[in-house]
Amino acid sequence: MVKHISPKERKMLQSNIKRIMQTKGVTLRGLAEASGVSKQTIVTARQDAGISECRLSTLARIARALEVGTKDLFDEKREP
Repeated sequence: MVKHISPKERKMLQSNIKRIMQTKGVTLRGLAEASGVSKQTIVTARQDAGISECRLSTLARIARALEVGTKDLFDEKREP
C-alpha cells in the first residue's frame, strides 16, 4: 500500500539542492545532463514543497551528479 504524503508532511522538508548547486557552481542544464534527470524535475526538487514529490531514486541520481549524499539534499524542518 502506498501512503500519500499530507500537505503538512510536505512542508516538513527543506530542499538544499539550490544551495548546493550555487556552492558548486553547477547550472540547471549541467545538473540535468550529469544526472540524466529533466530540468523540470530538478526545478521541482529545488523547491521545499517539491522535493517530497520526487522519488528517492531520482534524488539519488541528483546527489551522485552533485557528488553529495542523498541525505544532504534536504533537511527536516522542525515544528515550533
